[in-house]
Amino acid sequence: MSSKGTKYYVVWEGHDPGIYHSWAECKSQVDGYEGAKYKSFATRDEAEKAFEAGFYQSIRQNQTKKPATPTGNYIIESIAVDASCLGNPGVMEYRGVYVRSGQELFRIGPYEDGTNNIGEFLAIVHGLALLKQKNSSLPIYSDSISAIAWVRNKKCKTQLEHTEKNGPIFDLIERAEKWLANNTYSTKIMKWETQVWGEIPADFGRK
Repeated sequence: MSSKGTKYYVVWEGHDPGIYHSWAECKSQVDGYEGAKYKSFATRDEAEKAFEAGFYQSIRQNQTKKPATPTGNYIIESIAVDASCLGNPGVMEYRGVYVRSGQELFRIGPYEDGTNNIGEFLAIVHGLALLKQKNSSLPIYSDSISAIAWVRNKKCKTQLEHTEKNGPIFDLIERAEKWLANNTYSTKIMKWETQVWGEIPADFGRK
């Protein structure tokens, strides 16, 4: 058993695949590595089994363990988006993955002095633009109620102060809001039910 608060990080694809005992060690293995695949686990035993099984087999096994509930199952032919922010504000990035395979479709950042909700908002809009460009009808899953509401209202309602450091983030926000104002879409944006299905497939594994 792991001690309280301890997590183990499996890096399937990175500079040096393996199991790491801290986020700092894991981060050094995945930063700058395109298509890195990694996830956190509560115990060493879970991490070792997941590493041996491989990324895709581990994800499939995780999915089969999710209990059936009245909310039903998620749509596997979909895109999942998520953001990570180390601090509040802090270093922010976001990404989108194809749920069926776990393939990373886009990854943007990191940027300084951002927030998680901003990243979630930008991730959804990025996914919308990508799907429209590809003429795809896949739905988008997000685990952020705030970001989904912001997209619906076509406005990023952040209270974050605009600074020199986070200027690039506010440029992205402006572009995203402009895209929402000038485009229509039929893509369904759906809430990922974390308590039922586990962490969203686009999760950065940094909790």
